[in-house]
Amino acid sequence: MGYRMLLGREAIMDRFVVDPSESFLHGTYDREELQKLYCLPAAGSKGLNLGILASNPKLYSNRRLIEAGEERGHNMRFLSVKDCYMRLDPFRPQIHCRGGDAVEGLDAIIPRLRPSVTFYGCALVRQFSALGVPSLNSSDAIAASRDKLFASQLFIRNGLSMPLTGFAHSPLDTKELIDMVGGAPLIVKLLVGTKGQGVILAETNKAAEGVINAMKSLNANLLVQEFIREANGSDLRCFVVGGKVVAAIERKAAPGDYRANLHQGGVARKVRLESGERKLAIAASRALGLTVCGVDIIRSNRGPLLLEVNSSPGLEGIEKATGKNVAGSIIEELERQLGWNVATKNLPSKLST
Repeated sequence: MGYRMLLGREAIMDRFVVDPSESFLHGTYDREELQKLYCLPAAGSKGLNLGILASNPKLYSNRRLIEAGEERGHNMRFLSVKDCYMRLDPFRPQIHCRGGDAVEGLDAIIPRLRPSVTFYGCALVRQFSALGVPSLNSSDAIAASRDKLFASQLFIRNGLSMPLTGFAHSPLDTKELIDMVGGAPLIVKLLVGTKGQGVILAETNKAAEGVINAMKSLNANLLVQEFIREANGSDLRCFVVGGKVVAAIERKAAPGDYRANLHQGGVARKVRLESGERKLAIAASRALGLTVCGVDIIRSNRGPLLLEVNSSPGLEGIEKATGKNVAGSIIEELERQLGWNVATKNLPSKLST
């Protein structure tokens, strides 16, 4: 036999017959048909050289971006933030990776920066820009998204609805700050934090005073925000790519918790956004200048309210809940920005199962 197989009797009884003398029953495909099936680039075309600037190559989101890029014929390279170092030279600026030569030949980078490496990661993004390598999200947009106070000020400047928020530097203003947002219960947020970390619910004014004063004694900057009780521990995560919402989920907090973040035990389900929610998500991404972002919105009695925007949103929760190829949408947007096109328009809109 020209074919080797191992099948139990149970597998073939009354189901099918294998004829080892037959082969290629699907027939043969020409190049155009293969392009439609596998999203191959046109004959003779060259894929892009794309870099993923991040910290962990094994993270689901980074692996998916690499897979999505390779599926579309691109050359993907993972660049570890901590392993990169820069040569600041007006005539010959460079970026090197530890143990290797200068990073050259990239057409663009996709930055996915952890909060702990925001400062250095943004410096690397600026250095790539000096080398003529565009970034999917700019360093300014990333930095703005990581500063919750500055981001909130930009949202208000652009007329975007959000929960009533207060900020003060001195502990002497604690009581006035609490009254400013309508009193307890209220949310206390550190200015830097993701995945629900640094977010505290204070259910009484006394508890709020204690939390705020304790944090300020540690020189921590924080926001005080009204608590939207009617949201009932749920929010919306809208994934925006290139000015469009490509996927959305509703996240529900775990029993006994008020944070809907999936990293805090929340659960997600696919959701259909209302027109106002979709417009708010797109407007938030534009206010910060982000091409790709996750926008968190909460439903209230006075309409959708903007919570915050994440410039490096995770892909695992939203891809698995919606079945959509969000990583592919990101690569497509980068292709559009760079003017690179595949020969086929029949691209998959769903993840393979």
